[in-house]
Amino acid sequence: MKADLHVHTTASDGILSPAEVVELAVEVGLDVIAITDHDTVSGIAAALAAAQTIPSITVIPGIEISTDVPNGEVHVLGYFIDFTNPELSTALEQLRGSRQVRALKMVEKLRTLGMDIEWEQVQEIAKGDSIGRPHIAQALLAKGYIDSTKVAFDKYIGRNGPAYVEREKLTPVEAVKLINGGCGLSVLAHPADIDGLERHVSELKAAGLVGIEVYYDGYTSDTIDRLLAVAKKYGLVTTGGSDYHGPGSSCESVIGEALAPAAAVDELFALADKHSLELMRT
Repeated sequence: MKADLHVHTTASDGILSPAEVVELAVEVGLDVIAITDHDTVSGIAAALAAAQTIPSITVIPGIEISTDVPNGEVHVLGYFIDFTNPELSTALEQLRGSRQVRALKMVEKLRTLGMDIEWEQVQEIAKGDSIGRPHIAQALLAKGYIDSTKVAFDKYIGRNGPAYVEREKLTPVEAVKLINGGCGLSVLAHPADIDGLERHVSELKAAGLVGIEVYYDGYTSDTIDRLLAVAKKYGLVTTGGSDYHGPGSSCESVIGEALAPAAAVDELFALADKHSLELMRT
């Protein structure tokens, strides 16, 4: 089994539509993918519909939620979520609203720096309902203010850049609880660079975290071994994914480049079945 459990679409900051992502996954020989757009589930229905006509591919409905910690962010993935859950939808709408407010403020800051990009252009680039910094970077690139989207993050809209703006976020524990409340399974995303990783893992495990993303595009064998040790210590499923955003995106990854172990995928499916049965009893 070949499974990439971290994939983005145009519903957030990906380049390809949900249907195009499904087609590409089939083309490269994947058996399972998880659609994990930022703070939105709006791409899931289209991806599931595309997969219905292709028996060789399974799509897991998912999400990636950005959370706030001192001096950084922690991202939490959710798998097998009920993307029609009204409480989840309300919470995600609030998060997307904070993204839009932040993006508007960043556009204004860029204008004061002499880089005049139009808000309508950013919206057009975004396509979906979750507007992120990559969309602003692409607008800067289209206007010729930069020669790569990486420059946008390094010089202007990265955390320490002059046009950076904070936005309202959940805490990691709140994200785990939100995912669990939406019938999902929560997994810590690309954790190698998280300060105080074990402290966060211990707290999140108590809140219901079930997995940790050990296999990630660009991780070395030493990094993987370190994360495997953390996973073993806290009894977490060891997942994996490419964090694919599409060709020409600011995130240079290739779909299927990092895969979740087949045993981990089986374990997630088993946990999802058990979780749904427990919810039915409550």
